Amino acid sequence: MNLRGKKVYVGLSGGVDSAVTATLLHKAGAIVTGVFIKGWYPPGMPCTWAADRRDAMRVAAHLHIPFVTLDASAEYKKGVIEYLLNEYRAGRTPNPDSMCNREVKFGVFYRYAMNAGADYIATGHYAQTKEGKLFRGVDAKKDQSYFLWAVPKEALHKTLFPLGGMKKEAVRAYAHNHHLPVAYKKDSQGICFLGSVSIEDFLRAEYGGLPGRAVTESGEDAGTHDGAIFYTIGERVSLPQGPWYVRKKDIERNVLVVSHDRLLPSAESAIAGDRVGLRETNWYTTPLPAGETAAQYRYHGTCVEGCIVDTGAGYVFAEPLHERIAAGQSLVVYQGEEVVGGGIVV
Repeated sequence: MNLRGKKVYVGLSGGVDSAVTATLLHKAGAIVTGVFIKGWYPPGMPCTWAADRRDAMRVAAHLHIPFVTLDASAEYKKGVIEYLLNEYRAGRTPNPDSMCNREVKFGVFYRYAMNAGADYIATGHYAQTKEGKLFRGVDAKKDQSYFLWAVPKEALHKTLFPLGGMKKEAVRAYAHNHHLPVAYKKDSQGICFLGSVSIEDFLRAEYGGLPGRAVTESGEDAGTHDGAIFYTIGERVSLPQGPWYVRKKDIERNVLVVSHDRLLPSAESAIAGDRVGLRETNWYTTPLPAGETAAQYRYHGTCVEGCIVDTGAGYVFAEPLHERIAAGQSLVVYQGEEVVGGGIVV
């Protein structure tokens, strides 16, 4: 694609991936503007946004490109934080990064850039777009297409992912070779926009301790936990005579149902896991594939073959699963390397 003279607004987070993204586009002749997107940050918890913004400004200065700050705190608070808390309160397992992409990076940021006259937006995601279609990134370890299933179609058509064809090692090397100010900065491991703050840390700060009982599937006492709301289906729980894994949650009674086996018996899995309903679906392919596809319901999880059913409101797996898919998780459907779309598990 010839980008010379095209106006591209790049989401500059202060990290190495977005810095390399801006550099690649700048060297390709695009008219690049760096945009730091300010989210909402929980009071009283460690927050790196000011340092991240400073690093983003340093990258923009290094490249001699314009730099602006976009305040998306209200949209982030409503579309990501409130969504996350509501899902956990309901006993579901949310995917805040997918909602952050939909509501903020490819919502607020996309609209801001288009209104400012941009031809494209760009981010440092490891994914690829081809003629408005979404594909996995070539680096299987870093591929982030799973988190992008909810990006609106119109935004996808105007989005560039320059890192999609690169391996992480090559991105780091590029940053070093071009003397970018953030070349040695570590990657963030927390929730989207919250830096080093993990979901668990955030939830514990929000709710405090919620001691409750853990019982086996036959009702026998297995010990105590610090809050059913903090755990997800299949997660390991620290209890006496372990290992124990969460099989069910009763948020209202604050009870965990646990088992020594993380995987379901084959007889039970045939009932519990071979079909799931989907809500808030977003499909890129029209009409939907009638034949076999593959679905992924956990980041870096295995793709399982199956078919889209109920005009996109459900998915049937070709073989019984051996674990429960927690309600609230994102289920993303692929045909080969192409993302067909996805939805939230009911």
